[in-house]
Amino acid sequence: MSGHPTEIPIDERLRVTEVYASIQGESTWVGLPCTFVRLTGCNLRCTWCDSVFTFTGGEHRSIDDVLDEVDRVGVSLVEVTGGEPLAQRQAIPLLQRLVDRGYTVLLETSGSIDIRPVPDAVHVIMDLKPPGSGEADKNLLSNIEALQPNDEVKFVLADRRDFDWAADLIRRYDLRSRCREVLLSPVWGSLEPAALVDWALAERLPARVQVQVHKVIWPPDARGV
Repeated sequence: MSGHPTEIPIDERLRVTEVYASIQGESTWVGLPCTFVRLTGCNLRCTWCDSVFTFTGGEHRSIDDVLDEVDRVGVSLVEVTGGEPLAQRQAIPLLQRLVDRGYTVLLETSGSIDIRPVPDAVHVIMDLKPPGSGEADKNLLSNIEALQPNDEVKFVLADRRDFDWAADLIRRYDLRSRCREVLLSPVWGSLEPAALVDWALAERLPARVQVQVHKVIWPPDARGV
């Protein structure tokens, strides 16, 4: 027998853009220390995407290797994000093993891929795409039925048309009763947060307005924060 470790085939590895510690910049977890595992690749091309650097490249890494790095960082809250994490087959095993190690695990996903295989203990943050994204037709609305009480739904909005679309969906599916929180976020540099607040108040929407705190603290295009 060879004394060398068996190499893990590439199709059983994750393609990873970066692993880093920062604070959570969005969602009901905002402000908390968090380790981010950013996977490479996305099936969407949203007009305002702020993570186009994840579309290509990345490093092929085993799940064990990623877990070891997360352990070294030593933060109890972990978010798996992208790109679109669920576009990678090994994302589900990664999520389960993070849960098994006792981490509080968040998954940021577009909602364009079935979330039913995601472990129940994972907090899904589903980012549904409005018309302004150019990808509204990719929303897998059946995912709404799969939401768990600790999940969250996020809408990133560029204008009034996007807001009206989100408001219709929130009411039609009674989203607030299905999940922990519904979040409204203005596209950075496109929609003034004050305008979004005015609309949400006028419509009495059962939703939380948020801004991307990390873009307030650091330059909006900064990576690894």
